[in-house]
Amino acid sequence: MPIRSIPRPVVRANQATIFIASVLTIITGQAWILLIPFIANILGFVGFNPIMRIAAMCLTKPKSSYIPEDVDQQRFNSYIAIACLALSFIGFTVGISAVGYAFSAMVAIASGIALCGFCIGCFLHFQLKQWQYRRSLLKQ
Repeated sequence: MPIRSIPRPVVRANQATIFIASVLTIITGQAWILLIPFIANILGFVGFNPIMRIAAMCLTKPKSSYIPEDVDQQRFNSYIAIACLALSFIGFTVGISAVGYAFSAMVAIASGIALCGFCIGCFLHFQLKQWQYRRSLLKQ
């Protein structure tokens, strides 16, 4: 079974959108901006993330010529981003701005660092898999 992958520029477009939306929300205090990457990533679970779809249409080379990113890893990262974006939006909406700003800052930092080359979500996913593996050894 071949490993399913996404070209890195497509993943980076999604990360950039999350970063820009989070930073703009922090600067302006306008929580609705978070809904753009939130809705796009929710739609990704039914196979249609519009940000990634548009980015994929802009690729100039065959998809196979780009560095691949693992689909399952990106799905895990998307869960984290969706949770942070949702908690931020809810915080702003119910009047607990500190929660809104905190989760916006967390997702902005994580996506900004990912754009620089280190994926915090990937690190967390790896640690989770290691923990699951070690637990399975103890059960044997």
